[in-house]
Amino acid sequence: YSDTKHFHSSSHPMKKRVLSIQSHVVSGYVGNKAAVFPLQLLGYDVDIINSVQFSNHTGYAQGFKGDVLQGDQLTSLLQGMEQNGLLADVGHLLTGYIGSASFLQAVINVITQLRASNYHSKEVVRFVCDPVLGDNGKLYVPKELVEIYRTQVLPLANVVTPNQFEVEQLTGISVYTEVDAKRACRVLLDMGPNLVFITSCVLVEEENKQYAEDDDEKEKTIAILAAQRLTTTGEEEDDEFLRIDSPLYPGSFTGTGDLTASLLLAHTEDGLNIKDAMEKVINTVHAVIRRTHEASTSSSSNTTDNRACYARELKLIASKADIENPPQIFQAVRI
Repeated sequence: YSDTKHFHSSSHPMKKRVLSIQSHVVSGYVGNKAAVFPLQLLGYDVDIINSVQFSNHTGYAQGFKGDVLQGDQLTSLLQGMEQNGLLADVGHLLTGYIGSASFLQAVINVITQLRASNYHSKEVVRFVCDPVLGDNGKLYVPKELVEIYRTQVLPLANVVTPNQFEVEQLTGISVYTEVDAKRACRVLLDMGPNLVFITSCVLVEEENKQYAEDDDEKEKTIAILAAQRLTTTGEEEDDEFLRIDSPLYPGSFTGTGDLTASLLLAHTEDGLNIKDAMEKVINTVHAVIRRTHEASTSSSSNTTDNRACYARELKLIASKADIENPPQIFQAVRI
């Protein structure tokens, strides 16, 4: 077991392995199905634990079938890996949808265990946390998970990737404007992460402008914000804020948050500054969404709800080239 530890040395040229604990669907691209392929394309070995195994994502009109992994089953899997020396060179933990308090507690034990076997270092084992709570004003998970994320999970995380609704749940701040978003980011940074990435944000000043009577033809946009703590003093001038406005396509594209978190993990490991990393992530995600939107628009007329939902599954495989070499369309601006 001890002989394997040298493989995570900083002198080793290979990228550190990722342990990804997320949902799995047989058909479609959400959770691990959306996260693992991009990570592998970008050079990462990924160890995969599926928190659920469903036939399809939960947005289908006729529902879904499948099973949920319990916290004790997660613990058992990790014990099997540890006794065979398979955790020693894990350099990243990536988490997504977690549906119960017991499973979330087991995940907390995972990151604690990983860091204990890697010299107790937050730098050696990075934790990228997508705190999946809900969207569009609705919780997807039991409300008790909000407090567990706030008080126990985020203090352990290096990177956190909430959407606008999740930011509001975690901070208690209603995010209407860019000023609100920056204030909420500071609260999240104070909880422990050094990078906050709000994956989607419709801000009031933009919404008002977009829906003005004389602006009907203007392309609607969604804001993505990043906040990085440059020092540990907590002073406002020590936090860096960036923003990208990306086209907002009609319809729902499930799995984009999972894709975003995985790309952010990849592009922030190699010493890229946050501006360059953000641009790579958002340009890639936009390319995938645009391709998916175009495909679904051409194929979803006169179809059932389920066929329309299937048509909006992310066109991830067709976007291989964009993942490997992100387009250069959108640039991040400091705010």
